[in-house]
Amino acid sequence: FDDASLTYRELNERANRLAHHLVRLGVGPEARVGILLERGMEMVVATLAVLKSGGCCVPVDTTYPPERMALMLADSAVRVLLSEGELAAPLAPSGLHVIRLDRVAEVLAAEPDHPPSTSASAGNLAYVFYTSGSTGRPKGVMMGHREVVQYASCLPETMPIGPGDRVAQASNASFDAAVFEIWGALAHGAALVGIERDVLLSAPLLGRALRERGITHLYQTAALFNQHVREQVDVYASLRQLVFGAEAVGTEGVRRMLRSGSPGRVLHEYGPTEATVWCTLERVEEVEEDAATVSIGRPIPNARAYVLGSVLEPLPPGVAGELYVGGAGVVRGYLGRPGLTAERFVPDPFASGPGARMYRTGDRVRWRADGKLEFMGRLDEQVKIRGFRIEPGEVEAAMAAYPGVREARVMMREDQPGYKRLVAYVVGSVEMDGLRAHLRQSLPEYMVPSAFVFLEALPLTPNGKLDRKAWPVPELASAEDRYVAPRTPVEEVLAGIWAEVLRLERVGVEESFFDLGGHSLLGTRVVSRVRQVFGVDLPLRAVFERPVLCELAAEIDRLRGTGAAAGADDAIAPAAREGDLPVTFAQERLWFVDALDPGSPVYAIPFSYRLTGRLDPDALRRALAELVRRHEPLRTTLPAVDGVPVQRIAPPPAGFDLPVADLRHLPDGERRAEAGRLAAEASRHRFDLARGPLFRASLVHVADDEHRLLLNLHHAIGDGWSLGVLLDELSALYGAFSRGEASPLPEPALQYADYAVWQRERLSGAALEGQVEFWRQALDGAPAFLELPADRPRPPVESHRGAVE
Repeated sequence: FDDASLTYRELNERANRLAHHLVRLGVGPEARVGILLERGMEMVVATLAVLKSGGCCVPVDTTYPPERMALMLADSAVRVLLSEGELAAPLAPSGLHVIRLDRVAEVLAAEPDHPPSTSASAGNLAYVFYTSGSTGRPKGVMMGHREVVQYASCLPETMPIGPGDRVAQASNASFDAAVFEIWGALAHGAALVGIERDVLLSAPLLGRALRERGITHLYQTAALFNQHVREQVDVYASLRQLVFGAEAVGTEGVRRMLRSGSPGRVLHEYGPTEATVWCTLERVEEVEEDAATVSIGRPIPNARAYVLGSVLEPLPPGVAGELYVGGAGVVRGYLGRPGLTAERFVPDPFASGPGARMYRTGDRVRWRADGKLEFMGRLDEQVKIRGFRIEPGEVEAAMAAYPGVREARVMMREDQPGYKRLVAYVVGSVEMDGLRAHLRQSLPEYMVPSAFVFLEALPLTPNGKLDRKAWPVPELASAEDRYVAPRTPVEEVLAGIWAEVLRLERVGVEESFFDLGGHSLLGTRVVSRVRQVFGVDLPLRAVFERPVLCELAAEIDRLRGTGAAAGADDAIAPAAREGDLPVTFAQERLWFVDALDPGSPVYAIPFSYRLTGRLDPDALRRALAELVRRHEPLRTTLPAVDGVPVQRIAPPPAGFDLPVADLRHLPDGERRAEAGRLAAEASRHRFDLARGPLFRASLVHVADDEHRLLLNLHHAIGDGWSLGVLLDELSALYGAFSRGEASPLPEPALQYADYAVWQRERLSGAALEGQVEFWRQALDGAPAFLELPADRPRPPVESHRGAVE
């Protein structure tokens, strides 16, 4: 490291002295010792010393904010912290003994240089690595001596390594790749050679350091690999072995490196920390031209990989499922999180020995015909926008195929509540209109990102992984150099409608509705507003045919000039509330489907909302009761009268029944597991369309400042659009009631039942018959059933209980 070096004997003696000192401080088996050190000589000495004392290493990244450092140290109950300089100055928790290694040389010199005696065994903890948690709280992964030893012992079977090799120590101590670097080298007689952080992040500096320092083995995250190969394709050419992974890697950079600057051996690894560094490996010698990603290979020795369906059934090649990892590398679990441990570490029914467990990775993979695994993204990365399920990886693959795109990532953003959009982040020299046109040729409209952000490079975390939290919010408003102000009254009014619907400050007349984030559902809102404001019957297809504002304004002008205005008798008007009211055609369809499988939750719309801060349950109940009073659908049922469904609207209730579950008395892990169980249970509620209620809500207290509001309504009384209205109003009402104020919302002018009466009157007689006749002719000769390839016969009644890919 730098100009300093240690022999194995010197390393051993220094670690022994520090280990004896730790033992005198009470460190032993299962005792956690914090390591807050920059990568370098002292970090390796400290790691080895903690393990020799029998203790457990808790590495802390020096770049973390003090609050996160303190959280990790408190969560792991660290009482001794190894550090140097002023790194630990921001930390002052009570009971924490800080050892500054740059100040204890004399103390350590008096300690013995032989190994201390310890009762630690293979089953004791060696490391606690903290990884990000879905709740925002990092979770500690407990890795034992046994798992580290089995991992290090199988390395020679997957990559040659031994005396004479020089392994780069380039990872932060808090990143589990450091286990490969330290023990891959020191357990096999190789030299460990430090790489400084600023050198690691620069392709030219890194390439020079690899050559000058004679490094033979290097580990890189996929994000750093992509960045370096793009900057200097032969950056790794001097290496004997390169290992890269930690995230899905694209193919273009790998192809370029293999053609122009490949090291002797290239390995692509896959593995979560919970399975000890990596558990599958692929030697990359070529990449197929049509491949979207590089295979993650086969399990390493001592590891097993299963691709399973929803009921843990093994899936055949070509069928995607969740990857489960078994074998000797599966760690103990999460520190202090028994509920989460039980959820993610499950019994292994395929193992031959008793007590074996496997880890649910949450990654979506499939077996290829050649017996290798293909990574297809995270299960929790699948997003749902406007009712469509979207795999970001599919969009990213389409973007990567466009010339000039060096790197592309897609994510769903909800920067404004209720307004979800797909955003693309692109690295490369690309013209946005051309890229968008390319995507529209290969993807359906709902999969084309509504916004594009062009970057010099994708932001990385200190560990070299993609830092999604640092991705900028896209700017959709017209840029100064493209903005053209409205020139006519129609353009001005239409620009105001677009700005309102798209939630933008302004819109230029030469902007495209879809380039600004518009889509088909928002198009219907534009058509509705145009109808109200201009009194013309603008068809929805006009928005697609004339997406530029000035062109659509010209079409509105034309319709006004031709007298194609919507007649007064065509407007929706309040209907009389005398007895039962008709249902819409959409409600009739849902009623019919429900009759085939009464109470099926398939058409339920469940949502779970996390609320933080102090909560006023009484104000929440009042807000929910006011919502039900304001909106008739929330108190509507669909009974059948003489075999025909009708809308029956109940009078407003005196209050709202809000069941409350208080989990604050449970341990943290159990609280969150139970909250998840309650949410899943609420989502499976079977609605009775005839009796209702068709809208339900319940509240879960997870902590004093964290709560879950569980909402569920049947699709017969709501959809995604109306849910947005419901949440906006709920927020406004709760805010007012919690301050002791009256409702700030105006009374609705129309209700859904008014629309139902209007629709039935408008689509009846000759008008309805004309629509039906059109579809009779269009579907004439169509098959009665759509026969799809299947390995089982079609059941007589749809059950929704099968596994479908």
